[in-house]
Amino acid sequence: MLKENFECAITHVKTQREFEAALKTGRFELILSDYSLPAFDGLSALALVRKECPETPFIFVSGTVGEEQAVESLKLGATDYVIKDRPGRLVPAIRRALDEVAAAKKRQQAGELLREQARLLDQAQDAICLHGLDHSILYWNQSAERLYGWSAQEALNRNVNELLSHDALATSSTASKTLLEKGEWQGELHQVTKKGRKITVESRWTLMRDQQGDPTSILIINTDVTGRKQFEAQLLRTQRMETIGALAGGIAHDLNNALTPVVMALSFIQGELATGESKKMLNLAQSSTRRSVEMVKQILSFARSMGGEHASLQIRHLIAEIVELASHTFPRSIHILSDVASELYPVTGNATQLHQVLLNLCVNARDAMPDGGSLTIEATNVFLDETHLGGPHPTPGSHVLITVRDTGHGMSAAVLDRIFDPFFTTKEIGKGTGLSLSTVKGIVKTHGGFVEASSELGKGSVFKIYLPAATPPITATVAKTPSSVRMGHGEKILLIDDESTLLEVTKLLLESCNYKVLTAKHGGEGVALYERNKADIKVVVTDMMMPIMNGPETIRALRQIDPSVQIIGMSGLGSESALAQAVQLDVRAFLKKPFATEDLLETLHQLISQQTWEPPDSLASPSPPAK
Repeated sequence: MLKENFECAITHVKTQREFEAALKTGRFELILSDYSLPAFDGLSALALVRKECPETPFIFVSGTVGEEQAVESLKLGATDYVIKDRPGRLVPAIRRALDEVAAAKKRQQAGELLREQARLLDQAQDAICLHGLDHSILYWNQSAERLYGWSAQEALNRNVNELLSHDALATSSTASKTLLEKGEWQGELHQVTKKGRKITVESRWTLMRDQQGDPTSILIINTDVTGRKQFEAQLLRTQRMETIGALAGGIAHDLNNALTPVVMALSFIQGELATGESKKMLNLAQSSTRRSVEMVKQILSFARSMGGEHASLQIRHLIAEIVELASHTFPRSIHILSDVASELYPVTGNATQLHQVLLNLCVNARDAMPDGGSLTIEATNVFLDETHLGGPHPTPGSHVLITVRDTGHGMSAAVLDRIFDPFFTTKEIGKGTGLSLSTVKGIVKTHGGFVEASSELGKGSVFKIYLPAATPPITATVAKTPSSVRMGHGEKILLIDDESTLLEVTKLLLESCNYKVLTAKHGGEGVALYERNKADIKVVVTDMMMPIMNGPETIRALRQIDPSVQIIGMSGLGSESALAQAVQLDVRAFLKKPFATEDLLETLHQLISQQTWEPPDSLASPSPPAK
């Protein structure tokens, strides 16, 4: 060993006791032993070594060991054997044994490092997967188990594309091409979990190479962004709705301005015509105009993202509207039926929102019957006690039960459990947002009610809406007999509006009722006219939204000329903010466009005669504080 420059420290023992004592020190890197000893033998020494320090190499050096004995010693755990008459083999055998120990130690350290890294990867929030170039999964961390529902045992050796990306093979192919060219790829993927839930992930791929630079595997790190994408989509829809709402508000303003002269002219002409046939035609025209006015109100409600305040209403009217709408717009293959109790309780609610509830349910029913079927809407009175309610439902008592049933394809129990979840939909991408039923549930809940749903595959679905009955019930509205037209007595009125048609019609109507009228197309012109004629002008009627000088600016300028000037404000938006502005400016009365001639004449009469202004019934606007 010295001849081979093999430096080492040697401890020499002869007996079993000495050998056992030396082993207890645990400081030997190699053990050399003779096969036969006077009071001890090599196989017994080997057994002790394998028991006390199994990783220490053990080499027999003997002159008596035969081939069979040598093989047996190797089977029992000896590292090697060297015949004494061949001492040149000793040092190479020692070096080889020590190298094997070092290599085994490195492998053990590498294994421990890999296990530690695997533990760290399992702590990661992202799903981490390693798969071979043949797409078979080699590693699958715990976050991947949580995200996709597949355990590591189920996922290993499976094809990653077949497991997760049933409909995204084209995307995976493009990603793989980029990965091979650049060594990495990142982007969004649409994947599927074990339960069939569709998710969106931000995926980052890295091509792993060996020491020679050849590709060996692909490391994938996926972050679940499904919730974020849904929120972004909802935010985008909200922004679009806000844009549409702003546009709708402008359209409603213009429509109200256009309808005002029509409404005023019809209401005035009807009183002047005597023939029955002409009055019948005017009644039809007025009915159409009223429907137009209601449509504009709905547009304004939509523009403000609200349906107005809750009030007592009859569900039968909403059902009648929905049935009429569905009859004209749904396919002819769908038979639409309704059955409403004759003495149906009124409810307290928002007509626009409840209309949306019924419309959403009916549209879903239509989509469930592509080949036709029956859609039935029923409404009846029910009384719910504690037994019927069960669970966290509203207070027991009288309710109106609305039932919407269809004969469509129905739903499975698994789908039925999730239909009210936001964004859950069974429709194809682009054909549904998954918000209609969650919206239904939310609206009904704000009305103090609740929704029940049942369905059976192949037979259809039933939705039941329970709404608390209004207390006290709606009292019948007694139609008022139209009062006689309030004629003027030559008073001069200043009319300011940027709509030339409205100015012209209003001027003609007021002059026919014995008023004198000055007109101005904007606030600046109106202020100039008032300053020249303030001694004669009794009342100023001004629009609140005009170019050059708007209503509030015009009113403030008029107040500077004459603090006691009588002013009537009017607006095509008819919003509470416009009314609030008018109140702050001490405007004596406010009219929402479109208004009838009688409303304007009555308001003028009250202001000129110094009476306290009361809004006409047809306006239904909040009253400003009495002056």
